[in-house]
Amino acid sequence: MRYLVPVAAAVAALTVGASVAPAASHKHHPDKRPQRAKSHVALHLSRHDLLAGNGIEVSGKVRPGGRHRVRVVFKGPDSGHVGVETRANGTFALRWVPKRTGSYSVRAHGLHDPRTRGAASERRRLTSYRLAGASWYGPGLWGNGVACGGTLMPGTLGVANKTLPCGTRVRLRYHGHEITVPVIDRGPYVAGREFDLTYAVKQKLGFPGVGTVMASR
Repeated sequence: MRYLVPVAAAVAALTVGASVAPAASHKHHPDKRPQRAKSHVALHLSRHDLLAGNGIEVSGKVRPGGRHRVRVVFKGPDSGHVGVETRANGTFALRWVPKRTGSYSVRAHGLHDPRTRGAASERRRLTSYRLAGASWYGPGLWGNGVACGGTLMPGTLGVANKTLPCGTRVRLRYHGHEITVPVIDRGPYVAGREFDLTYAVKQKLGFPGVGTVMASR
């Protein structure tokens, strides 16, 4: 019997050792992968108003600097996107020519890469115009109804056009002045003219009796 005690103690010691060993094998190893840095994307347009067929310069910068992939997204009548890679200092540039007139929003997206998290720039706006002959109307017709419903008054903002649906929003620009108004009437029925401006629109644009405006539709 005097030999049983040491044997039992040895078995107990082995049992304790066996129960502790697995716990020691589950050590926590922190993730040693580099953390992506927060990025910032700036975007600039060379101009915000242009005539159809002309292009604009789109430029920007991703911070922190280095080589990054950027996607510039154009939303509007001629939607699409262009991919570009930044230079070593984080800057990028491209030229874009809208194929259709109208209003657009432009935004640059810096894509995820091993060093930085993705980010997006502020939206920038631009309008592509075409040239259109115009005149104006009002005196002698105030108080009369218009084709799209309503009454023509001195303060009425709108334009007449022969084909655009009633309510269509048209952005007009003349010598640096611009305004967006709906189609409210039909006309003008004179060769070479596409829009008849109400008196209020004429005044806001500083438009003479007959001339050429820049129109987004």
